[in-house]
Amino acid sequence: MLVIHRRIDPQPVWAAELHLTFEARSKSRVRCFSAEGEDVGLFLERGQPPLYDGECLQAEDGRIVRVCARPEQLLHVTCANAFELTRAAYHLGNRHVALQIGDGWLRLLDDYVLKAMLEQLEAKVDNIEAPFQPEHGAYGGGHHHSRQGDEDFNYPPKLHQFGVRL
Repeated sequence: MLVIHRRIDPQPVWAAELHLTFEARSKSRVRCFSAEGEDVGLFLERGQPPLYDGECLQAEDGRIVRVCARPEQLLHVTCANAFELTRAAYHLGNRHVALQIGDGWLRLLDDYVLKAMLEQLEAKVDNIEAPFQPEHGAYGGGHHHSRQGDEDFNYPPKLHQFGVRL
């Protein structure tokens, strides 16, 4: 098994590729297979952002492994104007949907309920297959409601610290 613990800067040459969905790229522990068919175990530091398309990893044996975003079933959203697109993004964000943002479009994982909502908002929604690389989030540490297990996380929402006088 090819064992990987380290993320490294992008490299011009690599020995293997991992073709992973967004869900798999979001996990710190995952068993998968390289594009070449080799069994791979990812044991990355917890609490890090998802792996991105083109990122490189270094295996215990020194080999460089390149991450590739596997094409997935997505909804490609466009609107008649910027206001309508912003409105669609607002409603998706209100539902904590992972969202890829482009120039005049939004992409999200295929979901028939969200597709119906977007169509009610009069957005044009097309089903496509493409790699998915959503925004990571403004605070860098993901979505938090608790500090348990996140000792290094330094954005404590003070309103949620019940019983503490400020």
